[in-house]
Amino acid sequence: MSKFQLFDYAGWGEFAATEVHMSQSVRVGDRIEISGQGKFGILNTLEVPCANQRLQAQIENAFANVDLALKNAGASKGVGQAYKVVSYHCPLGEKTTELMVKAFRKHFPDHRPLWTEIGVAKLGLPDMKVEIEVVAVAD
Repeated sequence: MSKFQLFDYAGWGEFAATEVHMSQSVRVGDRIEISGQGKFGILNTLEVPCANQRLQAQIENAFANVDLALKNAGASKGVGQAYKVVSYHCPLGEKTTELMVKAFRKHFPDHRPLWTEIGVAKLGLPDMKVEIEVVAVAD
């Protein structure tokens, strides 16, 4: 049986490890899975963006955190090494899907990952509109 390694990036990742008792990513062999990433801890700080942050900004912040979590666990190209995406949205609507497709074209220029898009009633932080989980291949 393969052993697993847990990873927590600086800033939000370390805060969540200590305060919430969770890890940001796990690596088993060459497979990496990450916890849901959202608007929090932009580029490894504890700063939580203002509550009225636009949906597009929250999506980009979530992808920045996905990238950070993957790189921290051994995927040197970050989000570009993801092959499966699950995104949670509050609320889910046509505009949300349009913005996610735009982000996919930006972050996955060389392949089309698997994607499941789910609408939920509420996410983990106040005024959070998007949370993204991915599965990726490590270097």
